[in-house]
Amino acid sequence: MDSEVPKTKITLPGLRKLFKLYSYIKPYKYEYGLGLLFLLGSSSASLIFPKLIGELVDLGNQGKLAQEINRIALVLIAVLIGQSVFSYFRIFLFVRVAEKTLADLRQHTFNHLIRLPMKFFQFRRVGELNSRISSDITLLQDALTSTLAEFLRQIIIIVGGVTLMMITSLKLTLFMLMILPVIMILVVLFGRYIRKLSKQAQKQVADSNVIVEETLQGIQSVKAFTNEFFEMLRYKQKTVEIAQTGIKNGKLRGAFSSFTILGLFGAMVAVIWKGAHLLATGELATGELFSFVIYSMFIGGTIGGIADVFARVQKFIGATEDLLEIFNEPVEEVAEITSLPPNQVLHGNIRFDSLSFHYPTRTETEVLKQISVTIKPDTLVALVGPSGAGKSTFVSLLLRLYEPTQGHILFDERDNQGIPISALRSQMAIVPQDIFLFGGTIRENIAYGKTGSTDELIIEAARKANAWEFISQFPEGLDTLVGERGTQLSGGQRQRIAIARAVLKDPKILILDEATSSLDSESERLVQDALEKLMKGRTSIVIAHRLSTIRQADNILVLERGRIIEQGTHEELLLVENGLYRNLSGLQFAV
Repeated sequence: MDSEVPKTKITLPGLRKLFKLYSYIKPYKYEYGLGLLFLLGSSSASLIFPKLIGELVDLGNQGKLAQEINRIALVLIAVLIGQSVFSYFRIFLFVRVAEKTLADLRQHTFNHLIRLPMKFFQFRRVGELNSRISSDITLLQDALTSTLAEFLRQIIIIVGGVTLMMITSLKLTLFMLMILPVIMILVVLFGRYIRKLSKQAQKQVADSNVIVEETLQGIQSVKAFTNEFFEMLRYKQKTVEIAQTGIKNGKLRGAFSSFTILGLFGAMVAVIWKGAHLLATGELATGELFSFVIYSMFIGGTIGGIADVFARVQKFIGATEDLLEIFNEPVEEVAEITSLPPNQVLHGNIRFDSLSFHYPTRTETEVLKQISVTIKPDTLVALVGPSGAGKSTFVSLLLRLYEPTQGHILFDERDNQGIPISALRSQMAIVPQDIFLFGGTIRENIAYGKTGSTDELIIEAARKANAWEFISQFPEGLDTLVGERGTQLSGGQRQRIAIARAVLKDPKILILDEATSSLDSESERLVQDALEKLMKGRTSIVIAHRLSTIRQADNILVLERGRIIEQGTHEELLLVENGLYRNLSGLQFAV
């Protein structure tokens, strides 16, 4: 990724986006409000402390009675205890609210992501999205727990401190305020560059997460191609970039800290020098000068801390923008299906009406062109054609993973747009060639077809899929862990688990990306037998790689470059002179 990243400036729209996330605090507003009261209390106690110290010095300087000195000392102790109590409850309440809010935010982000359409995931990588949920929300955690509270505390101390200083000595306060603009200019200049580096580091961390995610997901391919060192080098390069950015950021922060210390202590010397003159002329008491110096230290330290808060706010806004960008993506109208009304029940009739489609990322290339075909209920239809002909896209459109760019798909003569997307998909099942199993147990993977199913139903589905024989031989049975993506099972076993999942769902429309091409003969026989059982009594659409498996199909659609160029039964298509199906069949059976 290019190291030049867009700057995240603190602008009014940016602040609006930032505070939009604070809407998640609304359910906990009373706890948050109480935390703000404790924040006000602890900040006020901080401001009272220098004033009391000054009075204590004056009492000693004036030779007052020990009783009066002790009274001020007791008040100071009470203020310190009060400040400690206020600080404890402030931190506790803010953390409590922040953790609850972040849990809500994580849930909302995940729930939103999982409902986004497939076209969204064509533009995003899994590692990047994972980073949004982990890294970005971690930044928000810091902002919700400490950044805002720290910013409010600093504002209270600066405003309250300057007010009390003006009451103490207007001349000395104005003198001090003449020095502050120089420090503030430094804060702004350094803040801009710190913001840029922080955003850059954030992007680089997201990129490194992508590498880890993809490498571990494809660990089998990594090892098969002996690319361990290639992946190690790739990750090393990215982590070195992160380290270099962090070091550069550290240099800048170090320089900023040095300049700040120089400016603050220089300002302090100047204030004491001016105060000494006022003390000599009787315009200022010793205790007042003492209080003034402490207030100056408070305010100077607070101004120095603003730079850090400023940098954190930059990160916060950057993370907010990334999250809100995802939130602004329109979601699919999915709903939990418990029962289907009669008008949403499918009977298996499918019609493509002048359908065309291109992917959002390849608008110039039409994958399907003017497809018009009718699939009758309870029939077996096969899709045949060379790689890239549009077979997988055909079934993706059936599932409404994508929407046609032109034309319509009708189920029982009803436009699919008029059928709720969850109702439509709940009556379909797909057994892909590349089976994805979750890393849990066999029970969990089969039950994914119909969550909440009893063991009896799961075992029955496994029997129909010819899977129960090998499952029952495992010591843990249904509780056997399948490993990441099912790596603990053989290819044939994974296929039969996927078929059992489809059996349990009991769909009206079944989609098969022919799953036997990479299996040994025994596994192929078992899988093919399970598929034949599964296809009975339902509309089945098979993407055929080996023509020997579809000879009994009721209709074979031959696709080439996105068009249906032939259709008919196996016997009918073999009679077509120079037909594509006949040529493909000749190539496969000539061996």
